[in-house]
Amino acid sequence: MPGFEVFGAEERREVADVLETGVLFRYGFEGARAGHWKARTFEQELADRLGVKRAHLCSSGTAALDIALAACGIGAGDEVIVPPFTFIATIESVLGAGAIPVFADVDLTLGLDPESVKERITGRTRAVVPVHMCGSMARIEELASVCSESGLTLIEDTAQALGASFQGRSLGTFGDVGCFSFDPVKTITCGEGGAIVTDDETLYQRAAQYADHGHDHLGADRGADGHPILGTNCRISELGAAVGLAQLRKLDEIIRVQRRNKRRLREAFATCERVSFREIPDPEGDSATFLSLFAPDEDAARSWTAALAAAGVPGCFYWYDNNWHYPRRWDHLRDLRTAGRSPLTLLDPAPDLSVLDIERSDRIISRTISMLVKLSWSDAELDSLHARIAAALED
Repeated sequence: MPGFEVFGAEERREVADVLETGVLFRYGFEGARAGHWKARTFEQELADRLGVKRAHLCSSGTAALDIALAACGIGAGDEVIVPPFTFIATIESVLGAGAIPVFADVDLTLGLDPESVKERITGRTRAVVPVHMCGSMARIEELASVCSESGLTLIEDTAQALGASFQGRSLGTFGDVGCFSFDPVKTITCGEGGAIVTDDETLYQRAAQYADHGHDHLGADRGADGHPILGTNCRISELGAAVGLAQLRKLDEIIRVQRRNKRRLREAFATCERVSFREIPDPEGDSATFLSLFAPDEDAARSWTAALAAAGVPGCFYWYDNNWHYPRRWDHLRDLRTAGRSPLTLLDPAPDLSVLDIERSDRIISRTISMLVKLSWSDAELDSLHARIAAALED
């Protein structure tokens, strides 16, 4: 991880196809494009790879979340249960829909704790958005059961876990909708891009319409399209789709290399008796983009993070202090600082996001360190990393 480590002739060839036709727009221009449909082809191959009926490409993983919430009818005043350990986009999309993010705790999988989700359900809860952070799965089967029993929509944020699975079933396919990201630092990349996947034809059609100004895509040309709903512009370009298509065809090899390299890193960290590792409900389905571990306490986690950096070990993240992935430093969320007036201010009473009940998550994330797994490491580099990690964590 990420996919830009393996850019090559395949990506250049797909992009050249697009540039030769001059058609960068994903819809129409049938005569000029000479049979090249990069977004359409990517969607079909992604659906086939994940074992799902429908996929729709869009401009980003954030757009995928926006589209999923809209397609599922989530809107003003609805409550959506989310984890505190996620990229801020998950929360921004809920707020953008006019809905209220309700934080449940994570457990040792670093994903939503199903028991905590149950505690947060109210009469206004409409959806749950589990996030499969750092390449591995939340307790998705249990979360799906909670949603089914409670009549809630399940939207999987699988931005960081393309290629991961649980008991042979691809992550992103357990919910009503699954969302993916193909930004510059994801497992595969379009530069900027995302996708939603679903088995529900009605949700798919609504998503495709919403992502393109409400077009139903049934006319002979765009001027003849109907407009069943209002929408917005979340389209991907054919250039981005071309890069992503080539990357998707490399996914199995990317996952294979990541898993090999992660095993080597785990062996190094396991030399320290005080290290414990993240719980992974199905280790065989781990996409292995990160190795996540626990120190015995917050002080040790901070000390180890500093020691690893001093030893020249790259890509180690202490999420508890991170500006983007944990709420401790999300003052803009606590103060609900938005560019315009937030719909939430119209609610009576307005939700109070200044204090979050996530003490159990704090106890976990304050001990967590994650290390990025690179594709490009040689055996010699892995040997060197092993030695440096072991030395940095010596008791």
